[in-house]
Amino acid sequence: MKLRVAFGWKCSAAVTALIVVTATARADEPSAAQVALKKPQLAPGQVLKEVRAFLEPRFIRPPQAADRTSWEREAQRVRRDMLEQIVFRGGAAAWRDAKCGVAWLDTIDGGPGYRIRKFRYEALPGMWIPGLLYLPDNLAGKAPVAINVNGHAPEGKAVEYKQLRAINLAKRGMLSLNLEWFGMGQLRTTGFAHGRMNQLDLCGASGLAPFYLALSRAVDLALSLEHADQDRVLVTGLSGGGWQTILISSLDERVTLANPVAGYGSFHTNLAFGDMGDSEQAPADMAMVADYTHLTALRAPRPTLLTYNAGDDCCFKSGHTLEPLLAAARPIFALYGAEDHLRSHVNHKPGTHNFEQENREQLYAAVGDYFYPGDANFVRTEIPSNDELKTAEELFVPLPQENVDFHRLALSLATTLPRKPDLPLDSAEAKTWQRQQRERLKALLRVPNYESAEVSSAITGTPSAQVMFGLRVNLRDTWTVPISMLTASGQHVGKTIVIADGGRASAAADIERLAGDGHFVFAVDPLFFGESKVKAQDPEYTYPLLVSAAGERALGIQAAQLAAIARMLNKGSPEQGGDLPVTIKAIGPRASLAALVAAAIEPDAITGVELSGSLSSLKQLIELDKAVEELPELFAFGLLAEFDVRQLVALAAPRPVIFQQPDERTRRELEPLIAWYGLFDANFDPVR
Repeated sequence: MKLRVAFGWKCSAAVTALIVVTATARADEPSAAQVALKKPQLAPGQVLKEVRAFLEPRFIRPPQAADRTSWEREAQRVRRDMLEQIVFRGGAAAWRDAKCGVAWLDTIDGGPGYRIRKFRYEALPGMWIPGLLYLPDNLAGKAPVAINVNGHAPEGKAVEYKQLRAINLAKRGMLSLNLEWFGMGQLRTTGFAHGRMNQLDLCGASGLAPFYLALSRAVDLALSLEHADQDRVLVTGLSGGGWQTILISSLDERVTLANPVAGYGSFHTNLAFGDMGDSEQAPADMAMVADYTHLTALRAPRPTLLTYNAGDDCCFKSGHTLEPLLAAARPIFALYGAEDHLRSHVNHKPGTHNFEQENREQLYAAVGDYFYPGDANFVRTEIPSNDELKTAEELFVPLPQENVDFHRLALSLATTLPRKPDLPLDSAEAKTWQRQQRERLKALLRVPNYESAEVSSAITGTPSAQVMFGLRVNLRDTWTVPISMLTASGQHVGKTIVIADGGRASAAADIERLAGDGHFVFAVDPLFFGESKVKAQDPEYTYPLLVSAAGERALGIQAAQLAAIARMLNKGSPEQGGDLPVTIKAIGPRASLAALVAAAIEPDAITGVELSGSLSSLKQLIELDKAVEELPELFAFGLLAEFDVRQLVALAAPRPVIFQQPDERTRRELEPLIAWYGLFDANFDPVR
């Protein structure tokens, strides 16, 4: 088959036409359509550039204060807003005051001068965390408390550098706690994987809350110990432990000395240098309330040691991470006359991602200066203790068999969601419900309003030719969306937007079939799909997380892009299909939800939706134990609390929504919509 292209487009500044080369296809060669769909339309690095330009101005700027009074007022606001709007938002508020227990277990020999007592405690009811208390012998009077938190070491609390630190602090007379962390050591289970915290977000309960509660209740536990000195409380950890350290020590003023090690950076430097981190490090909307520069400044005037590594092979290299944090915090410490309470250390040997001896000795020096001032006998160097290291088996702490994890918690929350699942069965009430819920959905997903591009065209070609061309649609000078068009000469029946989880090139067979059936086909890659993936050094899923942290929602942006393109196509000339209806064909669960939301928010330009591989319910994300890494946009905060697939389809009525090859679960979920569509004098048959 020989394909030729001949066309002319007159474009506004918003749309640029690109000729797609023609090809002669043999049976063993890809078709011209397949070649065209794979042809890049965006410049290398363009998506990353646009994402950065979009996010950077949405991140809150570093803290500033003219005087101590104004700063303390600001500090109070930041702490309050972080706790109420971010940590304990939505359903997580109920966990804040929940009664939780502690179980003290057996004691094992430690080494010279200390023993190890095992315990477990609840972060929230039923969610038990293992811990070890390194207890100095012959304590008398008040002793400092040290809380050692884990990073992303799979060995968890048994990792050697952490044992050595806990031992050394105990040998200096401190009550030294060694805590397990979600997803590590004994809690290294699927249900505690950090990408599962977003299942809680989907249910409208902050997934960050268990992380914070595990820390704040560890402080409660530590300060309840006999001999605990309320005025000498240390928290320290590497990597994710460094993140935990700044989170709790900034928001909980009981922590008097903090030493986060290579655990965090500003949102601004994270974006610029690719230090994204896991879900908990970029919780929904946090970057609107506080940056990590604010959390660092909140430490003032309490002693703080920031440790970073010059050649860090993981993240947060000192060269780009440390100075912005110091620059933000120094003026705040100065307001208290406490400049000497803000310290930093850059490790060069080994300089990698570590909390090895040099970094530990910097910690011991800070402990000596702030907890044991004037004590000439305080030892600032490492006390050799390698012979006292224990195996993971020796440090094992028994846990209940059915320990509650993120997944189990989300399953329990999802059973009663959405909160108002029933649809009104009166025609007038149905239309009112649609208007109200459409606006609620837009607000929930922070859906932007992108004006459609104005395009006129004149497409010509030989009678038997297929016409193919590409578009780059610019939406509000923010996003450039690549589109490939395919059509065949002859009678046309409609215009179809195609979106696929695997990108437009993966949908070649469906696109060619639709074109052959008389459709103008517009294959689109919205943000984070296909050619519109960021393709940077960080995992792709981290960018939707940053979009969410900045107060936007990737799903809302994708739906808005599809809606804008539909409006553009509705204004097409006769050569573009004139008044032919615009429908969306979506392939895959991500594409299907974006298309369904687009139809729900755009009642005029989109006349129907066909979904292949769609979820029948958002609850399946939890039931199938999906992580944010797999389907990042679908875990939009609070979406399941108010809308499920059924409610989204109800917003599309009376326009047809077709589910290709639905299973029995889908049929059951959608059966109530048969009566609902009848209110609009329309039939609902979700089967094809």
